[in-house]
Amino acid sequence: MTDLLSRAIRWRDMDPDPDTRDQLDHLIVQAQANDETFRVAAEEELALAFAGPLEFGTAGLRGAIGPGPARMNRSVVTQAAAGFAAWLTAQGLAGGKVIVGYDARHKSADFAEDTAHIMAGAGFEVLWVTEPTPTPVIAFGIQQFGCVAGVVVTASHNPPQDNGYKVYLGDGSQIVPPADAEIAAEIAKVAARDWTDLPRGEARTDVTAELREAYVARAKSLYPDDGPRDLVWVHTAMHGVGTATVRAVIDAIGVPAAHEVAEQAQPDPNFPTVAFPNPEEKGAIDLALALAQEKNADVVIANDPDADRCAVAAVVDGQWRMLTGDELGSLLGDDAIRRGVPGIFANSVVSSTELSRLAKAAGREHTTTLTGFKWIGRVPDLAFGYEEAIGYCCDSRAVPDKDGITAAVTVLRIVAELKAQGKSLSDRLADIAHTHGLTATSQLSVRVADLSLIADAMAKLRGNPPAALLDEPVVVTDLAEGSEALPPTDAIELTGESVHVVARPSGTEPKLKCYLEVRLEVDESQDVPAARAVAAAKLATLRQEMADALGVEA
Repeated sequence: MTDLLSRAIRWRDMDPDPDTRDQLDHLIVQAQANDETFRVAAEEELALAFAGPLEFGTAGLRGAIGPGPARMNRSVVTQAAAGFAAWLTAQGLAGGKVIVGYDARHKSADFAEDTAHIMAGAGFEVLWVTEPTPTPVIAFGIQQFGCVAGVVVTASHNPPQDNGYKVYLGDGSQIVPPADAEIAAEIAKVAARDWTDLPRGEARTDVTAELREAYVARAKSLYPDDGPRDLVWVHTAMHGVGTATVRAVIDAIGVPAAHEVAEQAQPDPNFPTVAFPNPEEKGAIDLALALAQEKNADVVIANDPDADRCAVAAVVDGQWRMLTGDELGSLLGDDAIRRGVPGIFANSVVSSTELSRLAKAAGREHTTTLTGFKWIGRVPDLAFGYEEAIGYCCDSRAVPDKDGITAAVTVLRIVAELKAQGKSLSDRLADIAHTHGLTATSQLSVRVADLSLIADAMAKLRGNPPAALLDEPVVVTDLAEGSEALPPTDAIELTGESVHVVARPSGTEPKLKCYLEVRLEVDESQDVPAARAVAAAKLATLRQEMADALGVEA
Protein backbone atom coordinates (compact mmCIF):
# COMPACT_ATOMS: atom_id res chain seq x y z
CA MET A 1 0.00 0.00 0.00
CA THR A 2 2.92 2.35 0.66
CA ASP A 3 3.94 2.24 -3.02
CA LEU A 4 0.37 2.86 -4.15
CA LEU A 5 0.05 5.82 -1.79
CA SER A 6 3.30 7.33 -3.00
CA ARG A 7 2.17 6.99 -6.62
CA ALA A 8 -1.16 8.58 -5.74
CA ILE A 9 0.51 11.47 -3.95
CA ARG A 10 2.87 12.09 -6.87
CA TRP A 11 -0.08 12.07 -9.30
CA ARG A 12 -2.11 14.39 -7.09
CA ASP A 13 0.71 16.89 -6.89
CA MET A 14 0.94 17.06 -10.68
CA ASP A 15 -2.81 17.02 -11.41
CA PRO A 16 -3.86 20.34 -13.02
CA ASP A 17 -7.58 19.75 -12.45
CA PRO A 18 -8.89 20.80 -9.01
CA ASP A 19 -11.84 18.40 -9.34
CA THR A 20 -9.85 15.20 -9.79
CA ARG A 21 -7.08 16.48 -7.52
CA ASP A 22 -9.58 16.91 -4.69
CA GLN A 23 -11.09 13.48 -5.38
CA LEU A 24 -7.67 11.89 -5.20
CA ASP A 25 -6.69 13.82 -2.10
CA HIS A 26 -9.86 12.59 -0.39
CA LEU A 27 -9.00 8.98 -1.27
CA ILE A 28 -5.44 9.41 0.02
CA VAL A 29 -6.70 10.75 3.34
CA GLN A 30 -9.25 7.97 3.71
CA ALA A 31 -6.67 5.31 2.80
CA GLN A 32 -4.70 6.45 5.85
CA ALA A 33 -7.73 6.67 8.15
CA ASN A 34 -8.17 4.67 11.35
CA ASP A 35 -11.66 3.58 10.33
CA GLU A 36 -11.15 0.23 8.58
CA THR A 37 -14.29 0.52 6.46
CA PHE A 38 -13.22 3.86 4.98
CA ARG A 39 -9.63 2.68 4.60
CA VAL A 40 -10.43 -0.54 2.73
CA ALA A 41 -12.88 1.20 0.38
CA ALA A 42 -10.35 3.93 -0.41
CA GLU A 43 -7.58 1.40 -0.97
CA GLU A 44 -9.78 -0.52 -3.41
CA GLU A 45 -10.66 2.62 -5.34
CA LEU A 46 -7.01 3.72 -5.46
CA ALA A 47 -6.00 0.28 -6.73
CA LEU A 48 -8.51 0.60 -9.58
CA ALA A 49 -7.49 4.18 -10.40
CA PHE A 50 -3.81 3.17 -10.57
CA ALA A 51 -4.26 -0.20 -12.24
CA GLY A 52 -3.56 1.53 -15.58
CA PRO A 53 -2.38 3.15 -17.62
CA LEU A 54 -5.60 3.53 -19.56
CA GLU A 55 -4.80 1.62 -22.72
CA PHE A 56 -4.30 3.62 -25.90
CA GLY A 57 -5.48 1.55 -28.84
CA THR A 58 -6.92 1.89 -32.33
CA ALA A 59 -9.94 3.70 -30.87
CA GLY A 60 -7.67 6.04 -28.89
CA LEU A 61 -8.65 6.31 -25.22
CA ARG A 62 -11.98 5.70 -23.54
CA GLY A 63 -12.92 5.25 -19.90
CA ALA A 64 -14.58 6.61 -16.79
CA ILE A 65 -13.69 10.16 -15.71
CA GLY A 66 -11.69 10.27 -12.49
CA PRO A 67 -8.19 10.63 -11.04
CA GLY A 68 -5.28 8.32 -11.78
CA PRO A 69 -3.66 6.80 -14.87
CA ALA A 70 -6.49 4.28 -15.39
CA ARG A 71 -9.14 6.99 -15.72
CA MET A 72 -9.92 9.81 -18.14
CA ASN A 73 -8.61 13.10 -16.75
CA ARG A 74 -6.58 16.14 -17.74
CA SER A 75 -3.27 14.49 -16.82
CA VAL A 76 -3.97 11.43 -18.98
CA VAL A 77 -5.13 13.65 -21.85
CA THR A 78 -2.03 15.84 -21.53
CA GLN A 79 0.16 12.75 -21.76
CA ALA A 80 -1.82 11.46 -24.75
CA ALA A 81 -1.55 14.78 -26.59
CA ALA A 82 2.19 15.02 -25.96
CA GLY A 83 2.74 11.42 -27.02
CA PHE A 84 0.70 11.90 -30.18
CA ALA A 85 2.59 15.10 -30.98
CA ALA A 86 5.91 13.30 -30.53
CA TRP A 87 4.77 10.48 -32.83
CA LEU A 88 3.61 12.93 -35.51
CA THR A 89 6.96 14.71 -35.30
CA ALA A 90 8.78 11.38 -35.70
CA GLN A 91 6.74 10.78 -38.87
CA GLY A 92 8.14 13.98 -40.38
CA LEU A 93 4.93 15.97 -39.84
CA ALA A 94 6.27 18.62 -37.45
CA GLY A 95 4.60 22.00 -37.78
CA GLY A 96 1.56 20.70 -39.64
CA LYS A 97 -2.07 21.58 -38.96
CA VAL A 98 -3.95 19.65 -36.26
CA ILE A 99 -7.69 20.18 -35.87
CA VAL A 100 -9.11 19.75 -32.35
CA GLY A 101 -12.80 19.23 -31.59
CA TYR A 102 -14.94 17.99 -28.74
CA ASP A 103 -18.44 16.85 -27.80
CA ALA A 104 -20.63 18.04 -24.90
CA ARG A 105 -19.66 15.46 -22.28
CA HIS A 106 -18.32 16.27 -18.85
CA LYS A 107 -14.75 17.63 -19.14
CA SER A 108 -14.69 17.47 -22.97
CA ALA A 109 -13.95 21.18 -23.40
CA ASP A 110 -11.17 20.99 -20.77
CA PHE A 111 -9.57 17.98 -22.44
CA ALA A 112 -9.71 19.73 -25.82
CA GLU A 113 -8.11 22.87 -24.36
CA ASP A 114 -5.24 20.85 -22.93
CA THR A 115 -4.76 19.13 -26.29
CA ALA A 116 -4.68 22.46 -28.13
CA HIS A 117 -2.12 23.88 -25.69
CA ILE A 118 0.15 20.83 -25.95
CA MET A 119 -0.05 20.66 -29.75
CA ALA A 120 0.71 24.37 -30.06
CA GLY A 121 3.58 24.01 -27.61
CA ALA A 122 4.96 21.18 -29.74
CA GLY A 123 5.01 23.47 -32.76
CA PHE A 124 1.86 22.36 -34.56
CA GLU A 125 -0.64 24.77 -36.09
CA VAL A 126 -3.82 24.24 -34.11
CA LEU A 127 -7.20 24.61 -35.82
CA TRP A 128 -9.79 25.16 -33.11
CA VAL A 129 -13.55 24.69 -32.98
CA THR A 130 -15.16 26.82 -30.29
CA GLU A 131 -18.28 24.75 -29.60
CA PRO A 132 -19.27 21.11 -29.13
CA THR A 133 -19.28 19.61 -32.62
CA PRO A 134 -20.21 16.23 -34.17
CA THR A 135 -17.29 13.87 -34.63
CA PRO A 136 -17.80 13.48 -38.43
CA VAL A 137 -17.66 17.26 -38.89
CA ILE A 138 -14.20 17.34 -37.29
CA ALA A 139 -13.16 14.31 -39.35
CA PHE A 140 -14.34 16.18 -42.46
CA GLY A 141 -12.18 19.16 -41.47
CA ILE A 142 -8.96 17.12 -41.59
CA GLN A 143 -8.92 16.88 -45.38
CA GLN A 144 -10.81 20.13 -45.89
CA PHE A 145 -8.03 22.12 -44.21
CA GLY A 146 -5.07 19.92 -45.14
CA CYS A 147 -4.34 18.74 -41.61
CA VAL A 148 -1.72 16.17 -40.64
CA ALA A 149 -4.01 14.89 -37.87
CA GLY A 150 -7.21 15.46 -35.94
CA VAL A 151 -8.29 14.93 -32.35
CA VAL A 152 -11.87 14.59 -31.13
CA VAL A 153 -12.66 14.42 -27.44
CA THR A 154 -15.68 12.11 -27.31
CA ALA A 155 -16.94 8.89 -25.80
CA SER A 156 -19.60 8.49 -28.49
CA HIS A 157 -22.51 6.54 -26.99
CA ASN A 158 -20.84 5.44 -23.75
CA PRO A 159 -22.56 6.11 -20.40
CA PRO A 160 -22.46 9.61 -18.82
CA GLN A 161 -19.52 8.92 -16.51
CA ASP A 162 -17.20 8.19 -19.45
CA ASN A 163 -15.17 10.25 -21.86
CA GLY A 164 -12.71 9.46 -24.61
CA TYR A 165 -9.99 10.66 -26.95
CA LYS A 166 -10.11 9.78 -30.64
CA VAL A 167 -7.31 10.50 -33.08
CA TYR A 168 -7.27 10.65 -36.87
CA LEU A 169 -4.45 10.79 -39.38
CA GLY A 170 -4.08 13.26 -42.24
CA ASP A 171 -6.09 11.19 -44.72
CA GLY A 172 -9.08 11.37 -42.39
CA SER A 173 -8.75 7.75 -41.29
CA GLN A 174 -8.48 6.31 -37.80
CA ILE A 175 -5.24 4.76 -36.64
CA VAL A 176 -4.52 1.03 -37.04
CA PRO A 177 -1.62 -1.15 -35.90
CA PRO A 178 1.28 -0.59 -35.59
CA ALA A 179 0.61 3.17 -35.22
CA ASP A 180 -1.44 2.63 -32.07
CA ALA A 181 1.41 0.80 -30.31
CA GLU A 182 3.95 3.38 -31.47
CA ILE A 183 1.81 6.25 -30.14
CA ALA A 184 1.24 4.35 -26.88
CA ALA A 185 5.01 4.00 -26.48
CA GLU A 186 5.46 7.77 -26.89
CA ILE A 187 2.70 8.39 -24.33
CA ALA A 188 4.45 6.06 -21.87
CA LYS A 189 7.63 8.11 -22.21
CA VAL A 190 5.74 11.26 -21.26
CA ALA A 191 4.00 9.54 -18.33
CA ALA A 192 7.34 8.45 -16.90
CA ARG A 193 8.51 12.05 -16.50
CA ASP A 194 7.15 15.23 -14.96
CA TRP A 195 4.44 16.15 -17.47
CA THR A 196 3.69 19.48 -15.80
CA ASP A 197 6.64 21.18 -17.50
CA LEU A 198 5.65 20.29 -21.07
CA PRO A 199 5.79 23.29 -23.41
CA ARG A 200 2.39 24.81 -24.04
CA GLY A 201 1.19 27.37 -26.55
CA GLU A 202 -1.79 29.66 -26.93
CA ALA A 203 -1.69 30.09 -30.72
CA ARG A 204 -4.70 28.69 -32.57
CA THR A 205 -6.96 29.50 -35.50
CA ASP A 206 -10.73 29.52 -35.03
CA VAL A 207 -12.25 27.56 -37.94
CA THR A 208 -15.73 27.04 -36.45
CA ALA A 209 -17.78 29.01 -38.97
CA GLU A 210 -15.72 28.03 -42.02
CA LEU A 211 -15.84 24.35 -41.07
CA ARG A 212 -19.60 24.37 -40.50
CA GLU A 213 -20.24 26.13 -43.81
CA ALA A 214 -18.03 23.72 -45.76
CA TYR A 215 -19.54 20.63 -44.14
CA VAL A 216 -23.11 21.81 -44.71
CA ALA A 217 -22.34 22.52 -48.37
CA ARG A 218 -20.85 19.05 -48.80
CA ALA A 219 -23.80 17.34 -47.11
CA LYS A 220 -26.23 19.38 -49.23
CA SER A 221 -24.51 18.12 -52.38
CA LEU A 222 -25.64 14.58 -51.55
CA TYR A 223 -29.28 15.55 -52.11
CA PRO A 224 -30.24 16.35 -55.74
CA ASP A 225 -31.62 19.82 -56.32
CA ASP A 226 -34.54 18.33 -58.28
CA GLY A 227 -35.20 15.49 -55.83
CA PRO A 228 -38.56 15.13 -54.07
CA ARG A 229 -38.88 16.82 -50.71
CA ASP A 230 -42.30 15.77 -49.49
CA LEU A 231 -41.82 13.88 -46.24
CA VAL A 232 -42.60 14.01 -42.54
CA TRP A 233 -39.88 12.93 -40.18
CA VAL A 234 -38.79 12.82 -36.56
CA HIS A 235 -35.26 13.38 -35.27
CA THR A 236 -33.57 12.81 -31.95
CA ALA A 237 -30.01 13.79 -31.12
CA MET A 238 -30.06 11.61 -27.99
CA HIS A 239 -28.94 14.54 -25.78
CA GLY A 240 -25.88 14.89 -28.03
CA VAL A 241 -24.37 17.48 -30.36
CA GLY A 242 -26.10 16.62 -33.63
CA THR A 243 -29.13 18.92 -33.58
CA ALA A 244 -27.53 22.19 -34.73
CA THR A 245 -25.67 20.61 -37.66
CA VAL A 246 -28.67 18.53 -38.74
CA ARG A 247 -30.86 21.66 -38.69
CA ALA A 248 -28.32 23.57 -40.80
CA VAL A 249 -27.99 20.76 -43.35
CA ILE A 250 -31.74 20.25 -43.65
CA ASP A 251 -32.34 23.97 -44.03
CA ALA A 252 -29.75 24.11 -46.82
CA ILE A 253 -31.32 21.15 -48.64
CA GLY A 254 -34.85 22.50 -48.32
CA VAL A 255 -36.36 19.37 -46.81
CA PRO A 256 -39.12 20.04 -44.25
CA ALA A 257 -37.70 20.52 -40.76
CA ALA A 258 -37.81 17.54 -38.44
CA HIS A 259 -40.25 17.10 -35.62
CA GLU A 260 -37.58 17.04 -32.93
CA VAL A 261 -37.79 15.12 -29.69
CA ALA A 262 -37.56 18.24 -27.57
CA GLU A 263 -36.46 16.42 -24.43
CA GLN A 264 -33.41 15.05 -26.27
CA ALA A 265 -32.60 17.83 -28.75
CA GLN A 266 -30.06 19.82 -26.74
CA PRO A 267 -26.71 18.59 -25.41
CA ASP A 268 -26.87 17.25 -21.87
CA PRO A 269 -23.90 15.24 -20.53
CA ASN A 270 -26.15 13.50 -18.00
CA PHE A 271 -28.43 11.97 -20.70
CA PRO A 272 -31.45 12.21 -18.37
CA THR A 273 -34.15 10.55 -20.51
CA VAL A 274 -32.28 7.35 -21.41
CA ALA A 275 -30.73 4.55 -19.40
CA PHE A 276 -27.92 4.34 -21.96
CA PRO A 277 -27.35 6.99 -24.69
CA ASN A 278 -27.25 4.59 -27.61
CA PRO A 279 -30.14 4.43 -30.11
CA GLU A 280 -29.69 0.65 -30.25
CA GLU A 281 -30.51 0.20 -26.56
CA LYS A 282 -34.00 -0.87 -25.58
CA GLY A 283 -36.22 2.14 -24.86
CA ALA A 284 -33.76 4.77 -26.14
CA ILE A 285 -35.97 5.87 -29.04
CA ASP A 286 -39.34 5.39 -27.34
CA LEU A 287 -39.93 9.16 -27.20
CA ALA A 288 -39.14 9.43 -30.92
CA LEU A 289 -41.50 6.58 -31.79
CA ALA A 290 -44.31 8.17 -29.79
CA LEU A 291 -43.77 11.48 -31.60
CA ALA A 292 -43.69 9.69 -34.97
CA GLN A 293 -47.06 8.11 -34.30
CA GLU A 294 -48.50 11.45 -33.20
CA LYS A 295 -47.22 13.22 -36.33
CA ASN A 296 -47.93 10.32 -38.73
CA ALA A 297 -44.27 10.48 -39.76
CA ASP A 298 -42.69 8.62 -42.64
CA VAL A 299 -39.46 7.87 -40.77
CA VAL A 300 -37.59 8.36 -37.51
CA ILE A 301 -33.88 9.17 -37.52
CA ALA A 302 -31.78 8.98 -34.36
CA ASN A 303 -28.16 10.01 -33.97
CA ASP A 304 -25.94 8.93 -31.11
CA PRO A 305 -24.45 11.66 -28.88
CA ASP A 306 -21.50 12.54 -31.16
CA ALA A 307 -23.61 12.01 -34.31
CA ASP A 308 -21.29 9.57 -36.03
CA ARG A 309 -23.94 6.84 -35.93
CA CYS A 310 -27.42 6.79 -37.41
CA ALA A 311 -30.42 4.65 -36.48
CA VAL A 312 -33.68 4.52 -38.42
CA ALA A 313 -37.18 3.46 -37.42
CA ALA A 314 -40.10 2.94 -39.79
CA VAL A 315 -43.38 1.11 -40.09
CA VAL A 316 -42.52 -2.47 -41.06
CA ASP A 317 -45.15 -5.19 -41.27
CA GLY A 318 -47.71 -2.71 -39.96
CA GLN A 319 -45.81 -1.66 -36.83
CA TRP A 320 -43.23 0.95 -35.91
CA ARG A 321 -39.83 -0.54 -35.12
CA MET A 322 -36.17 0.31 -35.42
CA LEU A 323 -34.45 -1.27 -38.38
CA THR A 324 -31.48 -3.45 -37.54
CA GLY A 325 -28.08 -2.08 -38.42
CA ASP A 326 -27.84 -4.70 -41.15
CA GLU A 327 -31.25 -3.83 -42.62
CA LEU A 328 -30.26 -0.18 -42.92
CA GLY A 329 -26.86 -1.20 -44.29
CA SER A 330 -28.59 -3.21 -47.02
CA LEU A 331 -30.98 -0.35 -47.84
CA LEU A 332 -28.13 2.15 -48.15
CA GLY A 333 -25.95 -0.28 -50.09
CA ASP A 334 -28.81 -1.13 -52.44
CA ASP A 335 -29.38 2.58 -53.01
CA ALA A 336 -25.70 3.21 -53.83
CA ILE A 337 -25.77 0.30 -56.30
CA ARG A 338 -28.96 1.59 -57.93
CA ARG A 339 -27.38 5.05 -58.34
CA GLY A 340 -24.17 3.58 -59.76
CA VAL A 341 -21.88 5.06 -57.10
CA PRO A 342 -18.37 4.12 -58.27
CA GLY A 343 -15.97 2.13 -56.12
CA ILE A 344 -15.89 -0.84 -53.79
CA PHE A 345 -18.58 -1.88 -51.32
CA ALA A 346 -17.47 -3.01 -47.87
CA ASN A 347 -18.70 -4.14 -44.49
CA SER A 348 -17.14 -5.63 -41.39
CA VAL A 349 -16.88 -9.37 -40.82
CA VAL A 350 -19.48 -9.22 -38.03
CA SER A 351 -22.04 -7.58 -40.30
CA SER A 352 -24.52 -9.33 -42.57
CA THR A 353 -23.31 -11.04 -45.72
CA GLU A 354 -26.22 -9.54 -47.68
CA LEU A 355 -24.31 -6.54 -49.04
CA SER A 356 -21.81 -8.90 -50.67
CA ARG A 357 -24.66 -10.66 -52.49
CA LEU A 358 -26.25 -7.36 -53.56
CA ALA A 359 -22.92 -6.23 -54.98
CA LYS A 360 -22.23 -9.55 -56.71
CA ALA A 361 -25.66 -9.55 -58.36
CA ALA A 362 -24.92 -6.07 -59.73
CA GLY A 363 -21.44 -7.03 -60.91
CA ARG A 364 -19.85 -4.77 -58.30
CA GLU A 365 -16.75 -5.39 -56.18
CA HIS A 366 -17.18 -6.09 -52.48
CA THR A 367 -14.75 -6.70 -49.65
CA THR A 368 -15.07 -7.77 -46.01
CA THR A 369 -12.92 -6.07 -43.38
CA LEU A 370 -12.13 -6.51 -39.72
CA THR A 371 -14.49 -4.87 -37.24
CA GLY A 372 -14.50 -1.08 -37.03
CA PHE A 373 -14.28 1.88 -39.36
CA LYS A 374 -10.56 2.07 -38.83
CA TRP A 375 -10.59 -0.81 -41.35
CA ILE A 376 -13.69 -0.03 -43.43
CA GLY A 377 -12.59 3.56 -44.01
CA ARG A 378 -9.27 2.37 -45.41
CA VAL A 379 -10.81 0.38 -48.27
CA PRO A 380 -9.45 2.02 -51.44
CA ASP A 381 -12.06 3.76 -53.58
CA LEU A 382 -14.86 3.03 -51.11
CA ALA A 383 -18.33 3.43 -52.62
CA PHE A 384 -20.23 2.61 -49.44
CA GLY A 385 -19.27 0.90 -46.22
CA TYR A 386 -21.03 -0.03 -43.02
CA GLU A 387 -20.88 -1.96 -39.78
CA GLU A 388 -23.88 -3.51 -38.06
CA ALA A 389 -23.47 -1.21 -35.01
CA ILE A 390 -25.37 1.53 -36.96
CA GLY A 391 -22.23 3.02 -38.52
CA TYR A 392 -22.46 4.09 -42.20
CA CYS A 393 -20.11 5.81 -44.63
CA CYS A 394 -22.12 7.40 -47.44
CA ASP A 395 -19.51 9.94 -48.59
CA SER A 396 -16.07 8.37 -48.26
CA ARG A 397 -14.33 11.02 -50.35
CA ALA A 398 -15.10 13.64 -47.72
CA VAL A 399 -15.25 11.54 -44.55
CA PRO A 400 -13.69 8.05 -44.71
CA ASP A 401 -15.40 7.19 -41.44
CA LYS A 402 -18.93 6.64 -40.17
CA ASP A 403 -21.05 9.78 -40.41
CA GLY A 404 -24.52 9.80 -38.92
CA ILE A 405 -25.45 13.12 -40.52
CA THR A 406 -24.75 12.32 -44.17
CA ALA A 407 -26.31 8.90 -43.53
CA ALA A 408 -29.42 10.73 -42.34
CA VAL A 409 -29.42 12.89 -45.48
CA THR A 410 -29.22 9.75 -47.62
CA VAL A 411 -32.06 8.08 -45.73
CA LEU A 412 -34.28 11.15 -46.12
CA ARG A 413 -33.64 11.21 -49.87
CA ILE A 414 -34.51 7.51 -50.18
CA VAL A 415 -37.69 7.95 -48.12
CA ALA A 416 -38.78 10.97 -50.16
CA GLU A 417 -38.09 9.18 -53.46
CA LEU A 418 -40.04 6.12 -52.33
CA LYS A 419 -42.92 8.25 -51.04
CA ALA A 420 -43.14 9.98 -54.44
CA GLN A 421 -43.63 6.50 -55.92
CA GLY A 422 -46.26 5.59 -53.33
CA LYS A 423 -43.83 3.28 -51.53
CA SER A 424 -42.02 3.06 -48.19
CA LEU A 425 -38.84 1.67 -46.64
CA SER A 426 -40.82 -1.46 -45.77
CA ASP A 427 -41.66 -1.91 -49.47
CA ARG A 428 -38.00 -1.53 -50.42
CA LEU A 429 -36.97 -4.13 -47.82
CA ALA A 430 -39.56 -6.48 -49.29
CA ASP A 431 -38.21 -5.83 -52.80
CA ILE A 432 -34.71 -6.76 -51.64
CA ALA A 433 -36.03 -9.91 -49.93
CA HIS A 434 -37.88 -11.06 -53.04
CA THR A 435 -34.88 -10.39 -55.28
CA HIS A 436 -32.00 -11.56 -53.09
CA GLY A 437 -33.63 -13.61 -50.33
CA LEU A 438 -34.56 -12.57 -46.80
CA THR A 439 -31.58 -12.03 -44.53
CA ALA A 440 -32.23 -11.76 -40.79
CA THR A 441 -29.64 -11.05 -38.12
CA SER A 442 -29.46 -11.02 -34.35
CA GLN A 443 -26.92 -11.31 -31.53
CA LEU A 444 -26.02 -13.47 -28.60
CA SER A 445 -24.33 -11.07 -26.18
CA VAL A 446 -22.98 -12.22 -22.82
CA ARG A 447 -21.65 -9.68 -20.31
CA VAL A 448 -19.13 -11.06 -17.78
CA ALA A 449 -17.52 -9.85 -14.58
CA ASP A 450 -14.51 -12.12 -15.10
CA LEU A 451 -12.77 -11.71 -18.48
CA SER A 452 -11.33 -15.21 -18.21
CA LEU A 453 -14.83 -16.54 -18.89
CA ILE A 454 -14.65 -15.07 -22.39
CA ALA A 455 -11.31 -16.72 -23.06
CA ASP A 456 -12.68 -20.02 -21.73
CA ALA A 457 -15.74 -19.83 -23.98
CA MET A 458 -13.63 -19.06 -27.07
CA ALA A 459 -11.30 -21.93 -26.20
CA LYS A 460 -14.26 -24.28 -25.86
CA LEU A 461 -15.58 -23.25 -29.27
CA ARG A 462 -12.17 -23.63 -30.87
CA GLY A 463 -11.64 -27.03 -29.27
CA ASN A 464 -15.01 -28.49 -30.15
CA PRO A 465 -16.86 -26.44 -32.74
CA PRO A 466 -20.26 -27.63 -33.95
CA ALA A 467 -20.25 -29.55 -37.21
CA ALA A 468 -23.73 -28.28 -38.03
CA LEU A 469 -26.03 -25.41 -37.12
CA LEU A 470 -29.78 -25.50 -37.75
CA ASP A 471 -29.19 -29.04 -39.08
CA GLU A 472 -26.94 -27.60 -41.79
CA PRO A 473 -23.24 -28.47 -42.15
CA VAL A 474 -20.95 -25.50 -41.44
CA VAL A 475 -17.35 -24.68 -42.29
CA VAL A 476 -15.41 -23.41 -39.26
CA THR A 477 -12.72 -20.77 -39.82
CA ASP A 478 -10.48 -19.54 -37.02
CA LEU A 479 -9.84 -15.91 -37.92
CA ALA A 480 -6.99 -15.76 -35.39
CA GLU A 481 -4.86 -17.47 -38.03
CA GLY A 482 -5.35 -14.66 -40.52
CA SER A 483 -5.67 -14.99 -44.28
CA GLU A 484 -5.02 -13.16 -47.52
CA ALA A 485 -8.35 -11.42 -47.04
CA LEU A 486 -8.16 -10.54 -43.33
CA PRO A 487 -5.39 -9.86 -40.81
CA PRO A 488 -5.48 -12.09 -37.69
CA THR A 489 -8.23 -11.33 -35.17
CA ASP A 490 -9.65 -13.18 -32.17
CA ALA A 491 -12.82 -14.48 -33.81
CA ILE A 492 -14.33 -17.71 -35.11
CA GLU A 493 -16.53 -17.85 -38.20
CA LEU A 494 -19.05 -20.61 -38.94
CA THR A 495 -20.52 -20.63 -42.43
CA GLY A 496 -23.25 -22.75 -43.99
CA GLU A 497 -25.42 -22.44 -47.06
CA SER A 498 -28.05 -20.36 -45.24
CA VAL A 499 -26.46 -19.67 -41.87
CA HIS A 500 -23.54 -17.50 -40.80
CA VAL A 501 -22.09 -16.86 -37.33
CA VAL A 502 -19.09 -14.92 -36.03
CA ALA A 503 -18.10 -15.25 -32.36
CA ARG A 504 -15.65 -12.80 -30.82
CA PRO A 505 -14.84 -10.87 -27.64
CA SER A 506 -16.14 -7.31 -27.70
CA GLY A 507 -13.45 -4.74 -28.38
CA THR A 508 -14.93 -2.12 -26.05
CA GLU A 509 -16.90 -3.94 -23.33
CA PRO A 510 -16.52 -7.05 -21.12
CA LYS A 511 -18.78 -9.05 -23.43
CA LEU A 512 -18.68 -12.14 -25.58
CA LYS A 513 -20.62 -11.56 -28.78
CA CYS A 514 -22.02 -13.87 -31.41
CA TYR A 515 -23.34 -12.29 -34.58
CA LEU A 516 -26.07 -14.54 -35.98
CA GLU A 517 -27.47 -14.62 -39.51
CA VAL A 518 -30.00 -16.79 -41.34
CA ARG A 519 -31.15 -16.54 -44.96
CA LEU A 520 -34.40 -17.65 -46.57
CA GLU A 521 -35.44 -17.72 -50.21
CA VAL A 522 -38.62 -15.67 -50.68
CA ASP A 523 -40.21 -15.60 -54.13
CA GLU A 524 -42.74 -13.03 -55.32
CA SER A 525 -45.68 -15.20 -54.25
CA GLN A 526 -44.48 -15.52 -50.65
CA ASP A 527 -45.40 -13.26 -47.76
CA VAL A 528 -42.36 -11.36 -46.41
CA PRO A 529 -43.81 -10.82 -42.89
CA ALA A 530 -44.42 -14.57 -42.60
CA ALA A 531 -40.86 -15.23 -43.77
CA ARG A 532 -39.57 -12.83 -41.10
CA ALA A 533 -41.44 -14.82 -38.46
CA VAL A 534 -39.81 -18.04 -39.70
CA ALA A 535 -36.40 -16.36 -39.68
CA ALA A 536 -36.93 -15.09 -36.12
CA ALA A 537 -37.68 -18.62 -34.94
CA LYS A 538 -34.54 -19.90 -36.67
CA LEU A 539 -32.46 -17.16 -35.05
CA ALA A 540 -33.80 -18.16 -31.62
CA THR A 541 -32.74 -21.76 -32.22
CA LEU A 542 -29.37 -20.65 -33.57
CA ARG A 543 -28.82 -18.47 -30.48
CA GLN A 544 -29.35 -21.47 -28.22
CA GLU A 545 -27.10 -23.71 -30.32
CA MET A 546 -24.26 -21.21 -30.14
CA ALA A 547 -24.79 -20.69 -26.40
CA ASP A 548 -24.41 -24.45 -25.95
CA ALA A 549 -21.28 -24.51 -28.12
CA LEU A 550 -19.72 -21.72 -26.07
CA GLY A 551 -20.89 -23.03 -22.70
CA VAL A 552 -22.78 -19.83 -21.82
CA GLU A 553 -26.37 -18.83 -21.05
CA ALA A 554 -28.43 -17.77 -24.07
